[in-house]
Amino acid sequence: MPDFLLVLFLFNLSLFLLHEMDAIRRSEWRLFMVLKDMEDSKAYKVFTFLHLFLYVIILSLLFSEYQIIVFWFLDLFFIIHAILHLFFEKHPRNEFKNTFSRAIIYPMGILAVVHIFFLINS
Repeated sequence: MPDFLLVLFLFNLSLFLLHEMDAIRRSEWRLFMVLKDMEDSKAYKVFTFLHLFLYVIILSLLFSEYQIIVFWFLDLFFIIHAILHLFFEKHPRNEFKNTFSRAIIYPMGILAVVHIFFLINS
């Protein structure tokens, strides 16, 4: 059976994947400097296609000798990501102002803090 740290991390990574699914539905590319001025149909394709490489990199490194580095890097990313979403709450193009999206985004930051706590104390 996988250890607690891995299961906790995989749960949080799953929340991230859910968020990215929600991000496509809510046109998150409209919040990014490079993509916000593109036509929606093109920005959607670029945003989605970039995630293919992101997922391959994360998944390949997660099950390698670099697992601890991936843990730390993504935990810090999840914390910063949650904070950024908090700061962008009032942005006019932010479509994540709903209970469903928030129930995915903010627990990622909290669980990342918990994961880091257990990483340090294991």
